[in-house]
Amino acid sequence: MPTYIVLLGPPGVGKGTQAKVLAEQTGLAHISSGELFRENTKKNTELGKLAKSYMDRGELVPDDVTIAMIRDRFTRSDCQKGAILDGFPRTPVQADALAELLKEFGGQVDVVPLITADDEVLIERLSGRWTCRANGHVFHARFNPPQKDGVCDLDGSELYQRDDDKAETVKRRIQVYQDQTAPLIAYYRSKGSLVEINGAQPIDRVTADLLAAIRHHHD
Repeated sequence: MPTYIVLLGPPGVGKGTQAKVLAEQTGLAHISSGELFRENTKKNTELGKLAKSYMDRGELVPDDVTIAMIRDRFTRSDCQKGAILDGFPRTPVQADALAELLKEFGGQVDVVPLITADDEVLIERLSGRWTCRANGHVFHARFNPPQKDGVCDLDGSELYQRDDDKAETVKRRIQVYQDQTAPLIAYYRSKGSLVEINGAQPIDRVTADLLAAIRHHHD
């Protein structure tokens, strides 16, 4: 039976990094909704064109279009063992649609790891990022500082802070995530599939906890 995992966590918690490592260690496909959209739009698939028509009008892509993209993705050979979903579902309505879809593939959402960290930790991680103007090399005020303040070690160009990485934007991003995701967290908690993982630990500890949660739920 295939294993399906929905990975939740706020911006800055390291969800993307963990999803890649988990995919390598479990043999499950990593499906990021953002990458799926980009791929379909780039390849100009029917679904991609449809999604783009909404995005061009500044509207949200309807759930059925997103679900159709995911269904199509599930039919590929790398999804035989199952998949790790990152960025979808975002609402209980989408979670219901996903549950229906997974029945077609003989599976269900096995476990929903929620990687958590205090807002202060997330804000420090995200708002400490500085990017170089020339080639986009990324430094971090605390975790990976440049040798000389405001200058890229690799090409000597000026370091600047992207709007996305400024503290007030970061706070807003975290708030939006919490408002949007709270109902989804409650939804999966009520189904008994939610497992909280402490995302403030070192990366390899977080990975170990995630793997343990997946094994525990699948056995």
